[in-house]
Amino acid sequence: MNLSIRSRTTSPPALSSRRRRGSAAIGAGLALVLALSGCSAWFEAPVLASTPTGEAVEPDLEPFYAQVLEWSECGTDLQCATATAPLDWDDLGGDTIKLALVRQQATSGTALGSLLVNPGGPGGSGYNFIHDSIDYATSERLQSSFDIVGFDPRGVNRSTPISCYDDPATLDSYIFDITPGVRGSAEWLAASAATAAQFGQDCLTHTGPLLGTVDTKSAARDLDMLRAALGDAKLNYLGYSYGTELGGTYADLFPEKTGRLVFDGAVDPLASNYDVSSTQAKGFESALRSFFAACSTTAGCTFTGTVDDNMKTVRTLLDTLDASPLKNADGRELGASSMFTAIIFPLYNPGNWPALANVFSTVMTGDPSFAFTVADAYYSRSADGTYADNSTEAFTVITCLDYPTDSTLETMQQQAAALDAEAPVIGHLMSWGGVGCSDWPFPPVSVPKAVTAEGSADILVIGTTNDPATPYVWAQNVASQLANGHLVTYTGEGHTAYNKSNDCILNTVDDYFINGTVPEADPQC
Repeated sequence: MNLSIRSRTTSPPALSSRRRRGSAAIGAGLALVLALSGCSAWFEAPVLASTPTGEAVEPDLEPFYAQVLEWSECGTDLQCATATAPLDWDDLGGDTIKLALVRQQATSGTALGSLLVNPGGPGGSGYNFIHDSIDYATSERLQSSFDIVGFDPRGVNRSTPISCYDDPATLDSYIFDITPGVRGSAEWLAASAATAAQFGQDCLTHTGPLLGTVDTKSAARDLDMLRAALGDAKLNYLGYSYGTELGGTYADLFPEKTGRLVFDGAVDPLASNYDVSSTQAKGFESALRSFFAACSTTAGCTFTGTVDDNMKTVRTLLDTLDASPLKNADGRELGASSMFTAIIFPLYNPGNWPALANVFSTVMTGDPSFAFTVADAYYSRSADGTYADNSTEAFTVITCLDYPTDSTLETMQQQAAALDAEAPVIGHLMSWGGVGCSDWPFPPVSVPKAVTAEGSADILVIGTTNDPATPYVWAQNVASQLANGHLVTYTGEGHTAYNKSNDCILNTVDDYFINGTVPEADPQC
């Protein structure tokens, strides 16, 4: 059931590299490299303690802002720590939660400060992103100049987590089961609503009150607390995808505490849940057209028609799978929704287009196995049926708290028709999103609004012209909304650009973080 396509991920690197979605990728050939272990080995070593800023705060904030982080070795040149945050920032005397952090100290031996990194989501693990993939997340220059810090936001992964099931088969059912009835029919909508409501209740049963406090504003308040506990007077921050929304929320709440912030693959905070679905649907259709345009030079691509003809072929394939799913060896059935996931995931990075070609060629011969391999990587599902993290649950829960939806039948019907017209290949598969949160245990706590961050420092906003997951128009919008925003354009394909596109983007970002250099105008990279 699609609320919207996840915008939490940095673009998965090419299939031969070791990473999961957002902080990793599909493995070479038919294999996928799924989640790597986190701080799995602890060593006897001296504890390194942070020196909090000591800034003046209200007395009830003092225990959190003045806490000392104790770092212990947890891998080669890496240290891990745990911070304490209030469960509810409006009830500072109540229960607390834990936040997991990992860092690599500046390789030069002298740090300009901490640089906190978020890979996106909502629900992506910043801890895993840095622990497993620091060279993908940041350049050598940044690693030399800053202590690079990854953190799991509240509810995510190694922080006090959201949990929604005991048996991973329950999550399998939620993600992959074929919903009975014709898509959009009364039967289908009733079944979808019942599934979503049951999932929400399962999450509440397993998670408790935390389920209502994992919104982005609360996570931004955690971020300011972490800044102070780390000893940084100002926040230096690199946010990818949804991480730009977290960073923008922080800048709006604490403009005077902004240091150097970069938002790569920006999410427009003014966009409604429907706007997100509409813009992403058009973005992925544009990326799919680019894939077909490059078919003759893409390994394994067997399509021979025009781009328009090939797009129609894909729509026909999806309609066929909706009516007659393909059964996988493990018993799961590949319907249009799971095929949709297998299509959009490789579109995050043009280096993965050969995998998409393989998805199409195998499914069109009646074999769903590789499509499931790709879809499983998107959801961090391992071959044994377990899940490497809780990103799927976290994505759903945070989205339901952050985005009000209109689940009235008339509205959803109008939106479904509009999506089908705007994105005639996949738009219908991103419709009916209002059902997913219509009977959620907690109401939304946010409404779409512009991020202005009046009084903030200069903020760089990077947009990729054919980014499918966070389309370029969002970066343009965010840069214009921010009082001190500066747009940096990368002309190209894929989701996010820093440290994975060209030297123009790399040097612009690194010079800004290290030297404070702000481009006089968009460098048009």
